[in-house]
This record gives sequence, structure tokens and C-alpha cells, in this order.
Amino acid sequence: MHEMDHRLLAALRDTGQHPQIAAAARALSFCGEHGALWLAAGLAGAALDKERRGAWLRGTALTAGAHLASMGVKRLVRRPRPDAEPLVRTAGKHSFPSSHATSAAAAAVAYGALRPAGARLVPPLAAAMCVSRMVVGVHYPSDIAAGAALGAATARLGSRWMLKEAAK
Repeated sequence: MHEMDHRLLAALRDTGQHPQIAAAARALSFCGEHGALWLAAGLAGAALDKERRGAWLRGTALTAGAHLASMGVKRLVRRPRPDAEPLVRTAGKHSFPSSHATSAAAAAVAYGALRPAGARLVPPLAAAMCVSRMVVGVHYPSDIAAGAALGAATARLGSRWMLKEAAK
């Protein structure tokens, strides 16, 4: 696993040598810092979709909760970031699990359950966010996989609560 983690990271990190790819990866990484893109999307959904406002707010809370859970796990595991020259600055020095991947996957599951457009639009953007973290050199693939699993599980476990008003 260790060797495959390093090989995949190196291959993706090498793509960051292309200026357009590096710029896109930096932008995605910046937008995903502290789950900002996903929290803003959830709040926008709440503002625009009055019929499901409560569900959007609960989905946003699930996304934030998943992000906080990843930060807690990160403090327990304390895996150092990859030994590569990163293309972005990071909020912390630990990499497992990826909090960007956690909040992205949580948003994909939660917001995808609220609207068909969310189910079509959010997962590809969430996947791009996850890949961007390897392109910029701050996460191993296993960090991404663990973060995505944590985020998806958190949102899935909270889906009944999130959708409680929609079922009435």
C-alpha cells in the first residue's frame, strides 16, 4: 500500500507541472479550504430552494460535521504530509484523512439526495477537488480515500435526519 500510495502521488503530482493543471488544482484546493465551497453551496441551496430549506441546512451541517470529524481523526493519526514541494500552503501539517475529500464526499452524498441537479453536478466537482489535493502534493491517495469514505459515511448516516421534513 505504501509503495502504491507514493507512485500514484508522484504521477498525479507530476501533472502539476503543466501551468493550467496547476492553476486549476490550486483554485480547487483554495475553494475547498475548511469546506468553504461545500458550505457555501449548501447555504445557497437553502436560500434558493425554500421548499427544502431545512433539509439544505441539515445537509450543510452534515458536511460541516464530517469536516470536523476529519480534523479530529487527523489529530489522532498525525500522519505527516507527503515529502514533496507543495503547490499550495496548508492549514496544518497532518494529512490523514484529507479534510477536503471528507467535506467534498459529504456534500456529494447530502446535496445529491436533495436535488437531481445536485446528484449530477456535485460528484464530479467533488472528485476533481479530491484529485487536486494530490496534484498540489499535499495528500497521498490513501488520505483521499479515507477522507471520502468518512465524508460519505457521515452524510449517509445522517440522511434520514437531513430529509426528515421532506418525508412529511
